Amino acid sequence: MNISVENIDKVNAVMTAVVEPADYTEKYEKAIKDAKKKMNMPGFRPGMVPVGLIKKQFGVSILAEEVNKLLQDGLFSYIRENKINMLGEPLPTEENNNVDLKEGESFTFKFELAIAPEFEVSLTKKDKVDYYNVDVTDQMVENQVDMYRQRGGKYEKVDSYEDNDMIKGVITELDVETPVTAEDVVMLPKYFKNDDQKKLFDGVKMNDIVTFNPSVAYDNNEAELSSLLKVDKADALNHKGEFNFQITEITRFVPGPFNQELFDTVFPGGEVKTEADFRAKVKELIADQFKKDSDYKFLLDIRKYVTEKVGKLEFPEEKLKKILLANTGDQEKVDAQFDKSIEELTWHLIKEKLVEQNEVKVDDEDVKNMAKEVTRMQFAQYGMLNIPDEYLENSVKEMLKKRETVDNLIDRCIEVKLGAALKEKVTLKENTVSAEEFNKMFA
Repeated sequence: MNISVENIDKVNAVMTAVVEPADYTEKYEKAIKDAKKKMNMPGFRPGMVPVGLIKKQFGVSILAEEVNKLLQDGLFSYIRENKINMLGEPLPTEENNNVDLKEGESFTFKFELAIAPEFEVSLTKKDKVDYYNVDVTDQMVENQVDMYRQRGGKYEKVDSYEDNDMIKGVITELDVETPVTAEDVVMLPKYFKNDDQKKLFDGVKMNDIVTFNPSVAYDNNEAELSSLLKVDKADALNHKGEFNFQITEITRFVPGPFNQELFDTVFPGGEVKTEADFRAKVKELIADQFKKDSDYKFLLDIRKYVTEKVGKLEFPEEKLKKILLANTGDQEKVDAQFDKSIEELTWHLIKEKLVEQNEVKVDDEDVKNMAKEVTRMQFAQYGMLNIPDEYLENSVKEMLKKRETVDNLIDRCIEVKLGAALKEKVTLKENTVSAEEFNKMFA
């Protein structure tokens, strides 16, 4: 097969492929013989249909299939061997619709190519990029410690009310002919919308009676009043007066003990022996998570920095729109998302060059480790910090069975390694910020 490429301009080209009889005849004849073996046709025994009849009825479609296979293999081999940096796939021209496929003849096919723009990118210590270190405060550590303790906590009945306790009792409407009353009503005064109503419950004890106004406490919220008074939602706002609440039970959540069992649960291995060591390890854990977030923010910032440094690239926009339309079949979607597609494509091309320059490579072990990290993070969201190795391995095996998942993991590995390499290349303008300030950067 004779293949040639003619450059129209820097980003557009036309590829011409001439398929000769010598290219396809042997494969075509074999395909005809294979069809003969499988062919069932009235009036003929299986496998005995004459070749001439097969060619007459199915020859064009069989020839088209074999020529198409040749084109697919030939075009992409040529592109690969000649290192043509093509975007998308070759687009058949309208001329191809007029090719008349006849056995023994030559066929000429033309394809439009979208060529990636040429550009240079380099980073040195002269390039300065922000890097944000998040300040891990003592309060953040205490909040995390409290969260660990709450997982081992329990509810206990107590004699007097403190903020955040849950109270149960009998509620009775006052100063009406037919009062609403309900038993086993549960309330959390901490979540009242009105501070004055909250204060009425400060320090109350078992069997005390408190007079308060639910409508004011819940800011006339129909759903909450309906649930509290055990009346229909439509009737809830008809009871805006005061009520008595006789306390029959006060329940308090008591965090789990701060002991060796907690230390070993969060950090297996028995290395943590004291409260101070535990808090220090918790601080390391928080700092490590923020470091990953900081690295991710750095990757976003350096992407913006490098993209602006490279500048606007020239793309064969009309061809790219044709390629996107061929893939999606939705012109409105193509038009609406085209600018974003160009933005992503620009970064993809820049990233490819940076990966090559910095010799970033990803192997199977990297992908497996990334799968483990992703799995641990998923379980951590549900409070499961220490996943047995066997269970973790099984989860990772299932993840690696899916091609799309593996591709995503490879991309994450590349970005992590590229980010680490670029941190060494440029000068970091380090800034220490609070967690609140850091989170606002993603808003």
